[in-house]
Amino acid sequence: MRLFAENLVVRRGSRIVIDELSFSADAGEALLLTGPNGSGKTTLLRAIAGFLTPEEGRVMLEGGAKDASPGEQSHYVGHANGIKSSLTAGENLRFWCDYLGAGTAREEKRERIDEALERLHLLALEDIPAGYLSAGQKRRLGLARLLVSARPLWLLDEPSVSLDTASVGLLAGMVKEHVASGGIAIAATHLPLGLENASELRLGAVRQEASV
Repeated sequence: MRLFAENLVVRRGSRIVIDELSFSADAGEALLLTGPNGSGKTTLLRAIAGFLTPEEGRVMLEGGAKDASPGEQSHYVGHANGIKSSLTAGENLRFWCDYLGAGTAREEKRERIDEALERLHLLALEDIPAGYLSAGQKRRLGLARLLVSARPLWLLDEPSVSLDTASVGLLAGMVKEHVASGGIAIAATHLPLGLENASELRLGAVRQEASV
């Protein structure tokens, strides 16, 4: 499996944010997007996920599901946590499990949810409404959906926001296991994520430069 972008041009309003960018990421690779604010990290992730349509160029995922776009084969975690405050932590994950089509058997779904809650240290909070959780707990709950359904491509936008050091370690472990199993992870970040062997794609304020 291989993700690649060719001559990608993405405009936001009147400004070209991504200008003729080409890069690739292979199965088993974690790629960090770095660069100053406004350099296009979020824009690039949203273009890969299919939320933004490039003005020129293309993004492809070779070796993935047939006739499915990269976005349809990805988990996208943005700045928002993607949780409903009125639902409990467990109910939020059940929603994501159903929405993402993670298996059909009730026992299989229950196993996935329990594993995700335990892995992110949220099992004791399963029946607590998400609105009562701390900022760090909400972020971990948002990240837990990465584990309830298998997707080959993870697109993570500042995933360590609101996380303490221990929780950043949990996230790093999840990403390492994902790429070790043949997945691809692309993360926009200003802070170290503990991914020692990750490649880097640095986006500049004027023009993109890659050092992969």
